[in-house]
Amino acid sequence: MMGSKNNGRTTMEVGADGVAIITIINPPVNSLSHDVLLSLKERYDEALQRDDVKAIVVTGANGKFSGGFDITSFGGIQSGKVEQPKLGYVSVEILTDTLEAAKKPSVAAIDGLALGGGLEIAMTCHARISTPTAQLGLPELQLGIIPGFGGTQRLPRLVGLTKSLEMMLTSKPVKGEEAFELGLVDAVVSSHELVDTARRWALDILERRKPWVASLYKTDKIEALGEAREILNFAREQARKRAPNFKHPLVCIDVIEEGIAAGPRAGLWKEAEAFQELLKSDTCKSLIHVFFAMRSTSKVPGATDRGLVPRQVKKVAVLGGGLMGSGIATALILSNYPVILKEVNEKFLEAGIGRVKANLQSRVKKGKMSQEKFEKTISLLVGVLDYESFRDVDMVIEAVIENVSLKQQIFADLEKYCPPHCILASNTSTIDLNLIGQRTKSQDRIVGAHFFSPAHVMPLLEIVRTEQTSPQIIVDVLDVGKKIKKTPIVVGNCTGFAVNRMFFPYTQAGLFLVERGTDVYRIDRVITKFGMPMGPFRLADLVGFGVGVATGMQFIENFPERTYKSMLVPIMQEDKRSGEASGKGFYLYDNKRKASPDPKLNKYIEQSRSISGVAVDPKFVKLSDKDIVEMIFFPVVNEACRVFAEGIAVKAADLDIAAVMGMGFPPYRGGIMFWADSLGSNYIYSRLEEWSKMYGEFFKPCAFLAERAAKGASLSAPVEQAKSRL
Repeated sequence: MMGSKNNGRTTMEVGADGVAIITIINPPVNSLSHDVLLSLKERYDEALQRDDVKAIVVTGANGKFSGGFDITSFGGIQSGKVEQPKLGYVSVEILTDTLEAAKKPSVAAIDGLALGGGLEIAMTCHARISTPTAQLGLPELQLGIIPGFGGTQRLPRLVGLTKSLEMMLTSKPVKGEEAFELGLVDAVVSSHELVDTARRWALDILERRKPWVASLYKTDKIEALGEAREILNFAREQARKRAPNFKHPLVCIDVIEEGIAAGPRAGLWKEAEAFQELLKSDTCKSLIHVFFAMRSTSKVPGATDRGLVPRQVKKVAVLGGGLMGSGIATALILSNYPVILKEVNEKFLEAGIGRVKANLQSRVKKGKMSQEKFEKTISLLVGVLDYESFRDVDMVIEAVIENVSLKQQIFADLEKYCPPHCILASNTSTIDLNLIGQRTKSQDRIVGAHFFSPAHVMPLLEIVRTEQTSPQIIVDVLDVGKKIKKTPIVVGNCTGFAVNRMFFPYTQAGLFLVERGTDVYRIDRVITKFGMPMGPFRLADLVGFGVGVATGMQFIENFPERTYKSMLVPIMQEDKRSGEASGKGFYLYDNKRKASPDPKLNKYIEQSRSISGVAVDPKFVKLSDKDIVEMIFFPVVNEACRVFAEGIAVKAADLDIAAVMGMGFPPYRGGIMFWADSLGSNYIYSRLEEWSKMYGEFFKPCAFLAERAAKGASLSAPVEQAKSRL
């Protein structure tokens, strides 16, 4: 038997009917480690040699076919610690020349999931039987690579070129029912009938009652070369528009084209070469880092390592039906939590419930929700004007305006009305939680649950823990976060917590450049080209100057020495320019909220310059794209280093996820700390040090960055903290 238990294996049982059942075993999702693949080849070789075996069924243990290639092995290959398998060993030697070319028919029995390499193995079998809810797909492009086990060649031949491009380029799987309609599977049966149906199907192929099909050589669903090239060229255009900084979607299309133009075997070899090359790319390394970092955010020292079981949260109350409160309520009812929404008067309550309904109706319009489901979901929401119905809630999320005394009063009231086990959470984005809970005796139940706007869409949930917050509360909120499909990061308590604090210098650095002569719209274009969803000024307009200034004041009060003081935003506010909602900010907005540059902006910039006593500097007018990116992001890296050094975040990878999911930092750059490490601590330190000597404290590198640079050390290496804020 090949391979250790840890690295997976396959087993084979031969029935009286002469069908060998080969089962992939590598919990939890039967991933395809090197050992599993070698074992699969051995089992096949044995089955082909045995006279008592007439046909083969391949399946996976515990209701899952296979979740694909074992991604954990990529790190070893990328770093050179593990030798890469020889070119074409898996896709050609094992899957094509052993499995598909076998002289005995094989059928894949698919339950649960067949993703990536799992689906590629299934496609080499001569037929596929699936359960209706099994997920089948090739999601490799999410990781900066392409399917590497023949998927680029077989999927187009089974489902057609257009659908296969969609499945690969979007990484979206299809369910068994749709897979049957597409021709990806040959039959759909219930899970208890699956293996028996596959056995009979394999024997029917042997007896020629069912077709014996080698997917690689199917041609009936592939268009003629000229038409195929038109489809592929259109896909290239779309890929360039959707992801201009990505190379691998274009490589995927090239590899598919090779198979159509030069034959599937030539396509397999081109796929193998491209896969090996892409595996070593920075994009792949970054996306794999993000993949694992996302999965490790819910491991929290001092909370999740204590064997605590999450308590059941049956009912949640949300205070405040504004943009954030209504978004939070939407996220909760979408995951079947009954919600009480409290407001201060009928008018506000009606508006809050209206916002929740509008959030759900937009899903109905997009076809993501049926009218029946809409009615059922909205029925989970109850509006109230007092605390009487709070007596049996398990969690409260406060989402009122950022006003300290108001929040203090609310938490004092909550302590009176809510049961003693109730989680008391605040959605504050900047205010110290100790301050919020000052008038209560329930500090151990107080926690931050900071959602990002719009709360029902944005994937990040920042869970803020004070020194008093109990580990049980953290475990409970992590569980709620998971159930409402958020990626949680647990951070310590400080002004701005992790995301807002890290990114406060983002707009500040932009204002610094503008006052010295760099064009506002050019900065936004450069930062968007870098991969952010929008530049600092478009973002400031979207958030609104009121919110931005409130956040800014918190930062300025706490960190005055490293704040760039510009009067540009207050001057614009005086003239009723407060961002997108008011129709004008740094940009002008039409009635569809489409942004366009405003030639009048220069007037405000000149006023701001004269107050700041700053003159236009010719070198800032002609600043290179690289310098703009560095002057905007290096202060962000600097603040991220402080957040890490202070123990606000326990792992640098958590800050990467915070940046990617909270601010839209490009995942293909791996997150803020991962990207900084790719440039080197020494380089970032020297640039900031140079700028701080020329332009002041705003750019001064922090002690942690100086120390890491002096050692040439990674910024992401663990911090030895005397006392972590976590």
